[in-house]
Amino acid sequence: MDISREKLVGDLKSLVGDAEELLRATTNQAGEKVAQARQKIEQSLIEGKKALADAEQTLVKKSKECAEIADDYVRGNPWSAVGIAAGVGLVLGLLIRGK
Repeated sequence: MDISREKLVGDLKSLVGDAEELLRATTNQAGEKVAQARQKIEQSLIEGKKALADAEQTLVKKSKECAEIADDYVRGNPWSAVGIAAGVGLVLGLLIRGK
């Protein structure tokens, strides 16, 4: 889930960058339709940047919460955490060895 959120944030940043580049490229273009389109794009960029900032804050907050939960679990159940880590390491080792 976090990977898809990070990908979404990355895609939104890319979209904002592309839109800003388009605005710079059409700076010298004249005409009412171009001016209206530029104005709409600029407004959308402002709103998009705000939404992107909110999404990043939410992602950081959720990541910190997950890290705290994991830390609390490991501190409360150290032997279980060691067992889980050993099991995961064994499975990964077997998968790598099998290839």
